Amino acid sequence: MRASHADRERAVDVLKAGFAEGRLPQAEYEQRIGRAYEAKTHSELQMLVSDLPQGPTAQAFEPRPVPATFMPMQMPPPVRTSSTATGALVCGILSLPTWGLTSIPAVILGHKARAEIRRTGERGDGQALAGLVMGWLGIGGWALLLLGIAFAVVFGH
Repeated sequence: MRASHADRERAVDVLKAGFAEGRLPQAEYEQRIGRAYEAKTHSELQMLVSDLPQGPTAQAFEPRPVPATFMPMQMPPPVRTSSTATGALVCGILSLPTWGLTSIPAVILGHKARAEIRRTGERGDGQALAGLVMGWLGIGGWALLLLGIAFAVVFGH
């Protein structure tokens, strides 16, 4: 195979290193440098540097698998939070300022969210449960209020 300018320069670098390390005398070094610049093939260059620690050709690269300890950690995809559970919580929180108007939607959304969470594995069971509790408290508050009014009407004057 024909040698390129880069191949010749690599061979000259190997010769320079060999001379600097004291492996070649001055006269032989200069003679080999001249022959390296005149070389036409890789085999000619190889003969010039074969007795030195490095050759003019690059080492063949064999890819090796990267050990698992150096690989980035594979994180599981984040689990979604149920939007229905969030809706139940919001309706439950709004029960007090809306005088219980959102209590029934809180209970309905809470039951629906808990069923979805069991089926899909989403997050948000605590939100759904909190919405349910606040919704039932709102409904219970209205029931007590109406019961008190009815009791006052029946047993009042």
